[in-house]
Amino acid sequence: MLGLIDNTLVGEPSAGQAEGGSRSAGVLVLGVGNLLMGDEGVGVHVVRQLEQEAQASGVRLLDGGTGGINLLLEFDGVRDIILIDATRDGQAAGSVTFLQPRCAGDLPRGLGAHDFGLKDLFAVSALLDQMPTLHLFTISLEEIEPMCLELSPAVAAAVPQVVRDVLALAGKLAAP
Repeated sequence: MLGLIDNTLVGEPSAGQAEGGSRSAGVLVLGVGNLLMGDEGVGVHVVRQLEQEAQASGVRLLDGGTGGINLLLEFDGVRDIILIDATRDGQAAGSVTFLQPRCAGDLPRGLGAHDFGLKDLFAVSALLDQMPTLHLFTISLEEIEPMCLELSPAVAAAVPQVVRDVLALAGKLAAP
């Protein structure tokens, strides 16, 4: 009998690993966002596309959804996190920005609806002296459309480039 796909919260000790996934991977690719809010879920859409690609050894993909602080246990043993998220930064929809924030305070304002949880997550990680190096890809959005599973054309057009950039960076970070 098959269990429900999402019946366990991310970070729970009983959360299983995806086939081929390694909890001890040095590089965590974390896509966050709310799939029910249109473009706000673009980070999760990117991770779903990445699941179709071959991953370098030592790289783990995670759909973080809107997990916020519940994702803290996922940082255990992680050296680098590649975070993909939506942002409302005033740029045209679909604009991609790459940042390397050194601390939670360096995270840009205007991350998606889960912004408060992400900043808390990285602040707690730093307080526990478990803060991995953070590599952040943001994709600009203009509007959030509640109860919409689709990305707008402008945001959807940015996904393939972000997938390529994340694959290249993850491969570089995971190399011995």
